Amino acid sequence: MTNNILVLGAGSLQVPLIQTVKSRGYRAIVVSLYEDEPGMQIADEKVIADFCDEDIILDYALKYDICGILTDQTDIPVRTVAYVAEKMNLPGIGYETACIFTNKFLMREKCQELGIPTIRFRLAYGIGDAILFYEEIGCDVILKPINNQGSKGVYRISSLDELYAKYHEAERYSRGEPILVEEYIAGEEMVIEALTYNGVTEGLICGDTYYFNIPDTFSAKQRLFPSCKNSSLIDKALSLNKTIVEGFGLKNGITHGEYIISKEQIYLIEIAARGGGVYISSDIIPLMTGFDTNSFIVSMAVDGKISSPEIRKIDKTVCYIAFFLPAGRIIRIDGREEVYAMPFVRRNNLDMLYVGKKTGENIDKTSRFFFVVEAESDYKMKSYIRSIREKLKIEVETARGVKGIIWD
Repeated sequence: MTNNILVLGAGSLQVPLIQTVKSRGYRAIVVSLYEDEPGMQIADEKVIADFCDEDIILDYALKYDICGILTDQTDIPVRTVAYVAEKMNLPGIGYETACIFTNKFLMREKCQELGIPTIRFRLAYGIGDAILFYEEIGCDVILKPINNQGSKGVYRISSLDELYAKYHEAERYSRGEPILVEEYIAGEEMVIEALTYNGVTEGLICGDTYYFNIPDTFSAKQRLFPSCKNSSLIDKALSLNKTIVEGFGLKNGITHGEYIISKEQIYLIEIAARGGGVYISSDIIPLMTGFDTNSFIVSMAVDGKISSPEIRKIDKTVCYIAFFLPAGRIIRIDGREEVYAMPFVRRNNLDMLYVGKKTGENIDKTSRFFFVVEAESDYKMKSYIRSIREKLKIEVETARGVKGIIWD
């Protein structure tokens, strides 16, 4: 067996993991459909392929005689990683477990099996099923492709007219699978990043989510850690998260769980067997706990074990903040170098922006740009975010004139 590790995904969020693979002395064989992605530029070898195709990726894994396969901060390859690992007798989370963590319908069914209160839901094999469920529960619903990510194809429905208009849009993102229709519940959202080791789950960090005021994007403009919610509610959420992760069958790995709190009841929105995106996994967890998630992922993929992990609670405030750009063409970027120089900005993806770049409609979270910001307190954090907003100026030529950054 060689020292080749197959990494699925090459976007900016996978760059820290690829860098860790290389720094540990392994060769990073990176898989993506797009040769120009940032992770492909630092790969030891590039593979242009669809990482959703389990058998094709298995063929490449056998070709390179890999010693491990991994991904992070993206849902779609999780099932393929587990499939290849299982077929090659490499360490992994198991294919059955991966299916539960990547299929929103199976998540709901498993919660019911575990006796966990869940949002009312129905699997729709056609628009008729969705209409019947909508009329049956008599309130707003959410349409969700069961196996997608990035909020693609997710819509809130408040009328039959909207259901007729949006159902087929959701189908476009479902890859031929049925659509999950579930009750819409308003409330506050909490996110939990957790570590499971030898079958025992421990919460790492809890945070609060604040959304853009843009219809049907379901996209966070900020995730702030630690959570500002009361300690008893946090403890209740951590206990629920532990029950879910262990009940779903995960033995070793990190998870990213999203929960909504409504009338003192906590409901699972969805949970993933990978670290949180927008650098939560690679940067925010280590900043707040001292736990090196990237090294953990690599060690587990190759060896299936590590020494008992040490988790510390570091007294600081960390968040990511995000922004959208209007659809059009970028004509001006000011303040980027000043933002780069700000000591409290730990990571960002502003290097993806350039004058002349075309920007599309913001229909999901994948078109965001973002920063990881570190502060000594909530008060300082607010001050730092104001500084970033005041300094960074981007103008986009749109069909309705020149527009600036969308922060809210």
